[in-house]
Amino acid sequence: MAVAALAAYGPLSTTDAYAFKIFGMRFFESDAEATDVVDPVSYSLTLNEGSGDADLKQALESSSRLFQDKEKPVSGDLGLAIKARDDRDRLLAALYEQARYGGVVNVTINGQDIDTLPPDPVFPDGAPVPVEVTVTPGPVFTLGDVVLKGDAIGRKPDEYLKPGARADSTLIIKAGEKVVDDLKEEGRPLAKLTERSVVADHATNTVDVTIAAEGGPVAPVGAVTVTGTKTVDPTFVADYSRLNGGKPYSPEALRKASDRLRQLGVFSSITIKQANELAPDGTIPMSIEVSEGKHRYFGAGAQYSTTDGFGIQGYWGHRNLFGRAESLRLEGSVSRIGETTDVGNLDYSAGLLFAKPGAFGPTTTFNASLKAQLLDPDAYKATIFTGAAGVTVELSDTDTISAGGELAWADVEDAFGTNEYLTATIPIEYVRDTRDNKLNPTEGYRASINAKPSYEIDGATFFSSFEGSASAYLGFGEENRFVLAGRLGAGVLAGGDGLASIPANRRFYLGGGGTVRGYSYQEISPRNGDDEILGGRSYVNATLEARIGITDKIGLVPFIDAGTVSAKTAPDFSDIRAGAGIGLRYNTPFGPIRLDVAVPLNAYPGGTKYGIYAGIGQSF
Repeated sequence: MAVAALAAYGPLSTTDAYAFKIFGMRFFESDAEATDVVDPVSYSLTLNEGSGDADLKQALESSSRLFQDKEKPVSGDLGLAIKARDDRDRLLAALYEQARYGGVVNVTINGQDIDTLPPDPVFPDGAPVPVEVTVTPGPVFTLGDVVLKGDAIGRKPDEYLKPGARADSTLIIKAGEKVVDDLKEEGRPLAKLTERSVVADHATNTVDVTIAAEGGPVAPVGAVTVTGTKTVDPTFVADYSRLNGGKPYSPEALRKASDRLRQLGVFSSITIKQANELAPDGTIPMSIEVSEGKHRYFGAGAQYSTTDGFGIQGYWGHRNLFGRAESLRLEGSVSRIGETTDVGNLDYSAGLLFAKPGAFGPTTTFNASLKAQLLDPDAYKATIFTGAAGVTVELSDTDTISAGGELAWADVEDAFGTNEYLTATIPIEYVRDTRDNKLNPTEGYRASINAKPSYEIDGATFFSSFEGSASAYLGFGEENRFVLAGRLGAGVLAGGDGLASIPANRRFYLGGGGTVRGYSYQEISPRNGDDEILGGRSYVNATLEARIGITDKIGLVPFIDAGTVSAKTAPDFSDIRAGAGIGLRYNTPFGPIRLDVAVPLNAYPGGTKYGIYAGIGQSF
């Protein structure tokens, strides 16, 4: 029998991360990383591992600092010896992570075992010092008996570790952490692990695991203090975190509070800590430690499609205007570049957006905006000025509702001639979002429904639009490498004295990268006898994608889109247009880079023959 010791209070670390790395390149490398090595000593590495297990080989190479840094010299002969001894520990940890508790790692430098090297070794100069690492991994161990002790008694051991499964050390470490998390979810903030031991039986290649924990008393959240703020009001931070004193303690509530504060965009780091002991009143004090980031920012973006040309955007913003995370953003864009050579026929947009989180309580956000647009798509030419204000309320972690008021003036030239519209609207929207990842979801769904009752003042006309959409995601396979994604949307436009009484930008159209790919923007629409685009009163569109992960970075996405726009309030499905194609995805930390190619399955006479679309993020 042999005892394998695992870290009781934290996982073994075998990998390093760069501060910022994308597309294989390092950015913002620290001065320490860039400093020249003192007394450089080069070495040549031979890593012997003969199991034939590709996953094990990759794990060992990823864990070995000697392997990862083999092109870099070390500082002095002693530095090489220290790095080799550290590597042996890292490789043993990697073997434990792969459930190989009988593994042996031998390391020699210049033919001498590192355990027999003198305290200050000297290696020959001139040529790289030979370093040989030999790993004998041994057999894969499985879980034997799993015993829970202390306040963990009464729980089912197989909920944490299943006997007969691979005994990876990472799984054992996570099991101990989950026992503590489960106790904390019962409102016990002082729960802690008191024992996590592993006994390896080399005769049976099994390991017996013992996990013991102490729950401590049940206690509600007490006083919440905030430190590290400079220009942000600490009282606002405490209120917006919603860690109100007297609420039941919950690790999930702490995670949500951290996410909520991070989404404000004003902090570069957020740490929420609990006290090590209860206050005299039996509550657990909490502290929020923050570090403010840069409040002013600017940026630019671009997108491209063969049907709509290039589009460029620029923006400037301030994230903490008055000290309570109020944001102000000035943005502008030009689109359809390349589709026309006349700059007067491009689309221009400029806007000023303001948001005040916590305006009427921590669950509310006040929004206001002013926008100006010069638009010239195929359906119409319009100059539009819009002012809007409203409030968004978080009903729960997944549900939000928003309402407000909007006033828009539009000068529109379309198939009905040239008309001016002054329209007052009350937009109302409800959204439920259960997606696991907003940029690249693999499970969950997002559903929304909105209504926009409107009054066109110049023509004394009432009309209203109603729209709903739902998208769902279902992942399959290891790490959800295959995701089936679908979206369905529909809209109805009621009221008005004929289409001419409704502003062209409020009518319905489909086509383009956001709806039915393969068609140009707003190409799918009812038309008059002169084949002029009119816009419709109703629409239905659907999309189905199969997102297939080829590697960790690269994915392929075959897709099909379909939609119809009707002149009547009830969709008649008399003219269904569909497009199909395939997309390429390259995953990055800020979302997948997307390139889609699509063709219309039933193109309009003289219409678009294909479309290529590029952007950031999934199509929906």
